[in-house]
Amino acid sequence: MASTAAVPFWRSAGMTYITYSNICANLVRNCLKEPHKAEAINREKVHFSVSKWVDGKPQKPTIRSDTPEA
Repeated sequence: MASTAAVPFWRSAGMTYITYSNICANLVRNCLKEPHKAEAINREKVHFSVSKWVDGKPQKPTIRSDTPEA
């Protein structure tokens, strides 16, 4: 029988570890002073391409940029 005393608090709050670590990272970035804050915020931007496949062949890729909402 597993004990619930060893459950991490982020799990007992219904979060995944990724969600918890993203919240912590945002808090740290917001505590930084300029110019370090702007540099850290720029590093979190993500760019990627998405290609749909039709009949086993990739179609024209679409470039996406997901940036966290402030």
